[in-house]
Amino acid sequence: MGVIDTVKLISLSGFLAGMLLAAIGCGQQSSVGGPAQAAGSPPEVGIVVVQPHPLELTTELPGRTAPCLIAEVRPQVGGIIRQRLFTEGSDVEAGEMLYQIDPALYQAAYSSARAALARAEANVAPLRLKAERYGGLVKINAVSRQDFDDVQAAFKQAEAEVEAARAALETARINLDYTSVRAPISGRIGRSSVTTGALVTASQNEPLATIHQLDTIYVDVTQSTSELLRMKRSLASGLLQDKGEARNTVRLLLEDGTPYPLPGELKFSEVTVDPSTGSVILRAVFPNPQQELLPGMFVRAVVTEGVNEEAVLVPQRGVTRDPAGNAVVMLVGEEETVEPRIIKVARTAGDTWLVSEGLQAGDRVIVEGIQRARPGMQVKAVPFGSKPAANSAPAQQPEASPSGGT
Repeated sequence: MGVIDTVKLISLSGFLAGMLLAAIGCGQQSSVGGPAQAAGSPPEVGIVVVQPHPLELTTELPGRTAPCLIAEVRPQVGGIIRQRLFTEGSDVEAGEMLYQIDPALYQAAYSSARAALARAEANVAPLRLKAERYGGLVKINAVSRQDFDDVQAAFKQAEAEVEAARAALETARINLDYTSVRAPISGRIGRSSVTTGALVTASQNEPLATIHQLDTIYVDVTQSTSELLRMKRSLASGLLQDKGEARNTVRLLLEDGTPYPLPGELKFSEVTVDPSTGSVILRAVFPNPQQELLPGMFVRAVVTEGVNEEAVLVPQRGVTRDPAGNAVVMLVGEEETVEPRIIKVARTAGDTWLVSEGLQAGDRVIVEGIQRARPGMQVKAVPFGSKPAANSAPAQQPEASPSGGT
């Protein structure tokens, strides 16, 4: 039993010695590497340096397209449609014949009016001669003054009947011409609401077809009155500058988000506010040579508000709010310490804030690592988006030395 106890004691002593050596080795390794040393260095923060530069400010407004010219084709005389002379969905020219209404009745009315005019003109000739003769006879008292006055009245009545007959003939001619229904404007014609053989009436409610002129097209967008007032205040305060004709240029985004290649021009703003929506209508005109824009399309118009020649922009990720709701940024001061500063922001511009007060050129704003930055603490400022510092990489393990002995 004494030998066994001695062996156990030696084994326990060897185990404890091994644990002690392992602990010493781990302590030496932690004191040589980088983690303990890196823990005492200032934390890195990503910064952007404020540099004012000119910025064109725009706003996106929803709207819909509308044709510059639209004409609903309606018959001006009644009758049976004998022929449709156009292809639905095609381009037509002003004056081109679209429908032919049966002209038989109107041709007969025109012939009757022409005959009535001829009869009235025939009645004028003898009355004119009689009036001339009576004019000479009344001077020598060969006829009474009453007879002369009666002849003059009959002659003038015959002349009036000629004028009435001419007007009736012109009316009959116009009605006959209306049997050929023509395009009032040039453009693209839609579907026909009637077919050959249909009965139509003069000035009926339902149009026969509709023509849209699409070479140029209107875009009517809505802008809230609050946005309109904000833009006017910005121009009045000098935050924005009016660039004249450039401010009237409008760009267009289609419904799928793709930009329309041709710019438009802002024509006018409605003079009244829609009380139901609190907005005004702005109208822009766009060229549409390829007829890519169709009436009724939903679009977004990018309207230029003005230009800020000294715009100060800060990424939105670098701006926070204090309990009072003020916009706050963290700056890196001259002694590489963190300094909070309250700023005023005017509006967003993409993923940045347009700062109106609180920052100036050269200020270094923290936009990355802001969670680790506390007011008054020292930090290491690096440009935002730069590669991580070398000391932040994992420490390289030392090469294992060859074991010697047992």
